Amino acid sequence: MDAQFRDRAVYLPDEDVLVVADLHVGRDAASAVELPLGEREDLTERLADLLAAFSPAEVVVAGDLLHAFDRVPEGTAETVAALRETVEAAGATFVVVRGNHDSMLESVLDARRFDSRDEYRVGDTLVHHGHAEPEGEAARYVVGHDHPTIEIEGTRHPCLLFGPETFRGADVLVLPAFNRLAPGTTVNGMSARDFQTPVVGDADALRPVVWDADGEEMLSFPPLGEFRRLL
Repeated sequence: MDAQFRDRAVYLPDEDVLVVADLHVGRDAASAVELPLGEREDLTERLADLLAAFSPAEVVVAGDLLHAFDRVPEGTAETVAALRETVEAAGATFVVVRGNHDSMLESVLDARRFDSRDEYRVGDTLVHHGHAEPEGEAARYVVGHDHPTIEIEGTRHPCLLFGPETFRGADVLVLPAFNRLAPGTTVNGMSARDFQTPVVGDADALRPVVWDADGEEMLSFPPLGEFRRLL
């Protein structure tokens, strides 16, 4: 897999792009649980760490930058601005791909600074949220939407799912939610029809990838069809 997974984000070295998905800004306002640092600090500090680790030319949000469909909770616009400023301070460009939660996106985006689009092509890779079938053809698709996690020995881990040549003959990367308050979907027993994204056509072929923060290493596992028998 020509990609590096770290803290719920993926870096594509050939394209020099960092992709995050499902930030769900405003999720804390709808949750009874709070992040220790607060949502804005958690998102911006972790993003800053990723920018320092990879120094990408671009940061692409693969959909669901926002959480609420019909309103913008207090502080949401300020958090989005802080994310943009964090990216730009690192010398990168901030790109937003529209997700199914992003109906209020125009109310928090400064169109003079950056715009949003339904999908974003960089090299041979197409970034899409994954809630619908992408229109463009590519050698690799990077999506979010399903918030995948894998349960190993009773502990759930946010995971990247890598499907080699599983959609239109192209590779697929399914990202977990970058917001740690967003509920994850345990993929251990899921079939293709259980996924919400049409980009997943063969769940058994998906390889879970987990970031081990203690060892600071990326752990790759066998495809789900094989891995299920080992769990």
